[in-house]
Amino acid sequence: MNIRRWIRTLLISLAALLAFSATAQERLPEYRLGSGDRIRISVFQNPDLTVETRVTENGTISYPLVGSVKVGGLTIPAAEQAIGQALKGGNFIKEPQVNISLLQNRGNQVSVLGEVRRPGRYPLETVDIRLSEMIAIGGGIAPTGADTVILTGTRDGKPLRKEVDLVGMFLDNKFDDDIVVAGGDVIYVHRQPVFYIYGEVQKAGAFRIERGMTIRQALAQGGGPNARGTEKGLLVYRRNAAGTMEQISPDMNDLVRPNDVLRIQESLF
Repeated sequence: MNIRRWIRTLLISLAALLAFSATAQERLPEYRLGSGDRIRISVFQNPDLTVETRVTENGTISYPLVGSVKVGGLTIPAAEQAIGQALKGGNFIKEPQVNISLLQNRGNQVSVLGEVRRPGRYPLETVDIRLSEMIAIGGGIAPTGADTVILTGTRDGKPLRKEVDLVGMFLDNKFDDDIVVAGGDVIYVHRQPVFYIYGEVQKAGAFRIERGMTIRQALAQGGGPNARGTEKGLLVYRRNAAGTMEQISPDMNDLVRPNDVLRIQESLF
């Protein structure tokens, strides 16, 4: 079980290195500018019009000759076109060739919450940041965190909610689940489900449920029965669909369920 946990931690820590890569030039056309972004604007053969500026809270920039231009919410090519049309419409340049470079992305932030090492709001410093990379930016999943990550946000004006088994994504090569995050997304890592063990056991307490953990493995987490206990006296208390606690005598190879309570009884002999 310790090796599995070590592999899990290693995978999360290296998530950013394993994410899909793309060059900045391939990424920029899909990005939409937001307030706080710093950009560099240049016009071919017009060095005096090269400007570094920040997109204001209302999504505008102030540009020489034309004044205020609305670029918030536009893609990079669309913003270039808007500035070019303003220059052409004012008869300043006949056929302006405008180029915009994204220097710093501060307009879009993603919230990383729950059982991560450094929860908080993080700016998308570059574009095409993927889910695994945002988890890595948040310090990775904490030891108490679950393998499943929940992402909520908006895509094309519609609400998005996606649950991703982050560890399974790497183990099973399901990299399509490593989706690109967007400004306003919220990433939540829930607490890993636990089971409880008490009675005639070496070490009572609450323990996290590992992937595919059986009753026998759960009992081993508690060190097994003590000198007075016996596996034959194992009982499991589990809530049914109605929410009522039931007492069952499980098979040792049954899977542990969240919030199971294992009780080791005293041997009669």
